[in-house]
Amino acid sequence: MAKNVCVSVSTDPVKNFQSIVEYAKKMSELADMLHCDVMDGIFVSNKTYNSTMVSNINQNTSLMLDVHLMVQEPMKEIVKYAEAGANIITVHYEAFSNKEDVIKAIRLIKSKKLLVGLAIKPQTSFNEIKTYAFDIDILLIMSVEPGLSGQKFMPEMLDKIKECDKFRRENNLLLKIEVDGGINKQNAKQVVDAGADILVSGNYVFSATNKKSAIAELKK
Repeated sequence: MAKNVCVSVSTDPVKNFQSIVEYAKKMSELADMLHCDVMDGIFVSNKTYNSTMVSNINQNTSLMLDVHLMVQEPMKEIVKYAEAGANIITVHYEAFSNKEDVIKAIRLIKSKKLLVGLAIKPQTSFNEIKTYAFDIDILLIMSVEPGLSGQKFMPEMLDKIKECDKFRRENNLLLKIEVDGGINKQNAKQVVDAGADILVSGNYVFSATNKKSAIAELKK
């Protein structure tokens, strides 16, 4: 049976913030989710929009909003994005100096009746965060360094995806695996075969002349 692959289209390549809502509207009929890349200029060098933009997107599209917080202090931001209309809030494991606060963040997101995502950078091993796999809905594996659109997929991340997939099957977890960074039609099958359920696509879809066809390529 064919695997149901979801495509979460990233807003990151849209550099003119005033065009993001229009892009989100176009994606409403094509993508499964909109991946809202929120960067604070501290956790990563780039800086993007805030919860006001997410609220604006939410008011203008029916898409599921997949909010990826690349911020230094996620605990201060979670409630804002929940109120703005996020359906999924993903925080970065590396943003927490006190790892006990990871559980606090997970609980806070759950208290808002949202899906919980935990993101890890390429250098963070799955083994380091596997205890959290029992409490989250989505593990976001970064296949590039976060913060800059247009990077090439790191093929060594395939082993990490396989490791996570093996762990969730052994423990009967409903956890979904999301992969973000350099996804295109050349590597999508490898990523899905390794265990991914959700593919984040930025430049590949954004730069495609036929965006419907580009998304279909990823899903198949």
